Amino acid sequence: MVQPQVLAARELQHWLAGDLPPLLVDVREPAELVLAALPQVCHLPLSRSQEWLPQLEDLLPRDRDLVIVCHAGVRSWNFGCFLTERLGYERVWNLSGGIDAWSCEVDPSVPRY
Repeated sequence: MVQPQVLAARELQHWLAGDLPPLLVDVREPAELVLAALPQVCHLPLSRSQEWLPQLEDLLPRDRDLVIVCHAGVRSWNFGCFLTERLGYERVWNLSGGIDAWSCEVDPSVPRY
């Protein structure tokens, strides 16, 4: 069974600073994005999947690394598993600890909630 790869917040920080940064896919709700957000994300709130699921192949290219983000890493893990196991995506990463880990380990200016 193919599953997402696990990525620590510090690893993501270095990856984003490189020449080929991944596409960040934030699956949190809009209100959560208002509270704390990373720049330049593809926002796909899971509660609204019926709105964006038909265009998923256009929104998430298979030839790019995808890092899935949520608050603590659980919803993003589940969505990452859906992408890898059900849809056959291969370049999927889950931000371990979510944006909360990012706030604690990388950028304390991102509010915790």
